[in-house]
Amino acid sequence: MDDFTLIKQSISNHFHLIGFYDGEEGRESSKGSVKESYFIVGDYNPENFKVLVRELDLYGFIPFINSAGDHYTISIAKKQEKGESRIYFNIILLLVTICSTVIAGYFYLAQGNIWEAFEFSAALMGIIGTHELAHYYAARKHAVHATLPYFIPAPTIIGTFGALINIKSPIPTRNALFDLGYSGPLAGFIVTILVLFIGLSFSTALPPQNLDIMFPDPLIIKIISLIIVPNYTMNMDILAHPIVFAGWVGALVTMLNLMPVAFLDGGHISRSLFNQNVHKIISIMGIMVTIMLGWYFMAFLMVVIFITGKGHPGALDNVAPVSKNRKIMAVLILLIFVLCLTFSPYYGKLF
Repeated sequence: MDDFTLIKQSISNHFHLIGFYDGEEGRESSKGSVKESYFIVGDYNPENFKVLVRELDLYGFIPFINSAGDHYTISIAKKQEKGESRIYFNIILLLVTICSTVIAGYFYLAQGNIWEAFEFSAALMGIIGTHELAHYYAARKHAVHATLPYFIPAPTIIGTFGALINIKSPIPTRNALFDLGYSGPLAGFIVTILVLFIGLSFSTALPPQNLDIMFPDPLIIKIISLIIVPNYTMNMDILAHPIVFAGWVGALVTMLNLMPVAFLDGGHISRSLFNQNVHKIISIMGIMVTIMLGWYFMAFLMVVIFITGKGHPGALDNVAPVSKNRKIMAVLILLIFVLCLTFSPYYGKLF
């Protein structure tokens, strides 16, 4: 039995099969014109679809179901085999990144104070690590295969390019996609708040300064400063402990990850809530906001991903809606995004 017949039979066992659309020529790629093909079914049952996913997985295929007016479409992708993870590689990168962040803190932020350099490293690694581990446990909750975090050491002012996890299996539902998107930024933001409270307790308010380079404070830092820094007002600057800079980076990381673009965390959230066409429009808006805030290189990377990517496929089941509680959580995540909005560093005073 050929693959097409096998897939067709599996689908007809669980859904009322109306027909098959054999594709039309779509956008051009390096491999020539892309043809989009799908099966058309007349009914939808989430439990039947779960059975279909398990059944086709045995044959090396992955189904995606979407609503299309008064019927539904099921498209099929070939399952991509990925190699086993090697945990020793994660551990080596973790240790190297701890060293690189301590070194960066010592030379750039702590002015030769080794203890403050270690404090900066611990705070920053705590924020980044919590962010990625939250993604990891969200993936495990929904039976999505994911690696432990890969930390990325780098010769920068903070000693790292962050961290990431590798998702190795499809995301089953829109609820799961939403959870994978919001879990990291929320967890990282909570740790960022704790870090800022600690760091700002060792910091001092200053009259507005005109330094060579300025790091604008996001709203969350200004709010916490009003609570904990003596004599601070919104128009003042702060002589900040290196831990505060780790918190500033945490807010920046949260903001950039929540940009609703492509496959960023915010992109996952957006795609779980909206269809692919709306998600593309929101992605363009996210890129424009990134440019307005002055993060041009990040915006460039977003544009590259947006143009070269095939579009966010969403979850396997793109029909079942996101739960009400998650829609409420989406409002909270939007508030966190606003609190973390950060302009890029600039020379001299901006205002």
